[in-house]
Amino acid sequence: MPVANRSLARQLQRSVRGAVSDGARRRAEYSSDAGNYRVLPEVVVEPLDVDDVLATLEFSRATGTPITCRGGGTSIAGNAIGPGIVIDFGRHLNKVLEFDSGSRTALVEPGVLLSCLQARAQPDGLRFGPDPSSQNRATLGGMIGNNACGPHAVAYGRTADNIQALTVVDGRGRHIRTADGAGQVPGLETLIDAHLGVIRTELGTFGRQISGYSLEHLLPEHGRDLAKALVGTEGTLGVILDATVQLVRISPARMLLVLGYPDMAAAADAVPALLAHGPLAVEGLDARLVDVVRRAVRAG
Repeated sequence: MPVANRSLARQLQRSVRGAVSDGARRRAEYSSDAGNYRVLPEVVVEPLDVDDVLATLEFSRATGTPITCRGGGTSIAGNAIGPGIVIDFGRHLNKVLEFDSGSRTALVEPGVLLSCLQARAQPDGLRFGPDPSSQNRATLGGMIGNNACGPHAVAYGRTADNIQALTVVDGRGRHIRTADGAGQVPGLETLIDAHLGVIRTELGTFGRQISGYSLEHLLPEHGRDLAKALVGTEGTLGVILDATVQLVRISPARMLLVLGYPDMAAAADAVPALLAHGPLAVEGLDARLVDVVRRAVRAG
């Protein structure tokens, strides 16, 4: 271990109450996510609370050390790994702080598992709309980072469509409460207004468009919604401290319809007609995947 790394950890331990680890095993555990990439961090921090997060971010700014925020590590694109400091939000900052069934909202910490939020909301007949297949491991912070969808996004939209407000710390250490509007970010509204034509014609043109910065949410006709614009930015514009999410009602009557097609192209061609019936979820399974499951069941 280079001396610089050990010095980094020792300095962080002076201001962070949670665990600060620079051992070879700990760094190796956080060097990969669900993807194929591997990047060895210098230090792993497990903040106990928001104060620990703020202290870590202040240290990062003072020393020029890169920060990567990590939830459940379910990304297959290397989003949860990086050099410098990895902050594990899933260890302690994983609670539903407030729940209001009347307004159908919940205030959550970024490390809360989606399945935990669903369990809290279910007795009230509510749920969070988007549901990626990794929901028993994926955190809300990670879902906000990559604008997660899942099969129910066809009915309830992307994560961005279900976020009401965020509290974020930007790269300069400024606290941004998105409920206060986009005007608190100097020059942002001017930037958007200077490129209205491009934003209106190129961004937000289809329901599951999640690549790049979703600047269409900052258009005046969309209320200059800063919270939704920050969703999908992969932590490049700020670190989330908490999120107010919108919940939807659980359908009281559900049924499963299974349709077979000769190939995936034919299945895709049928989707527009299916959407006209307002399905809550649509999922496609290739025959090869079904065959794998069949073989596994027979072998078991």
